[in-house]
Amino acid sequence: MDSALVIFEGANLTRLLGGLLVSLRIAFLAVLFSLVGGVLFGILMNSKNTVVKVLCRVFLESVRIIPQLVWLFIFYFEMTKVFHIHIDAEVASIIVFSLWGTAEMGDLVRGAISSLPQHQRESGFALGLTKIQLYHYVILPQAVRRLLPPAINLVTRMIKTTSLVVLIGVIEVLKIGQQVIEISIFSAPNAAFWVYGFIFFLYFIVCWPVSLMAKWLENYWASKGV
Repeated sequence: MDSALVIFEGANLTRLLGGLLVSLRIAFLAVLFSLVGGVLFGILMNSKNTVVKVLCRVFLESVRIIPQLVWLFIFYFEMTKVFHIHIDAEVASIIVFSLWGTAEMGDLVRGAISSLPQHQRESGFALGLTKIQLYHYVILPQAVRRLLPPAINLVTRMIKTTSLVVLIGVIEVLKIGQQVIEISIFSAPNAAFWVYGFIFFLYFIVCWPVSLMAKWLENYWASKGV
């Protein structure tokens, strides 16, 4: 059998697409939680309270320094041993990527808020706005414009990094690809090239439009002088 046709043999194509949906589901939920958590975390990072700022910095650096794979092992394997609870591999993946996304998104929000001129805050308070109203009507609407392009780039990174979840047993597109290769190893010795090439294509068609959107937004806001 032609190795290139192994993708279309039996239910292989359907299984690969189903595995892609698992990866996208993990990424989508993680991004959703990260957007909410990241905004709140970014606001906390701009706090003038020293204790809050130190705790935020510790969380941010912990998530950044320790690889996502280690966090996956901690939540999936070690949490079970320490707390005697079972965490589903997919749930553990969503938790880890949400924490990572919250930290990264929070730092982006912090940077976007910090880049706004100080006089806008002073003017808002002079008009009698409360701190919540100031963030709602003045700061966040402007910060979002500066935040969107890098935030979308973060989304593409999260989608691609979901491939790590195969190492804790999540049956996603990479795992299914490995299964297809193992089953076809004798009938199609070069199946790995075509299967991994197809997986590359699947990630490309998902991430490329998102990257284009980030570039378009960056150019659009630049043309508006934002």
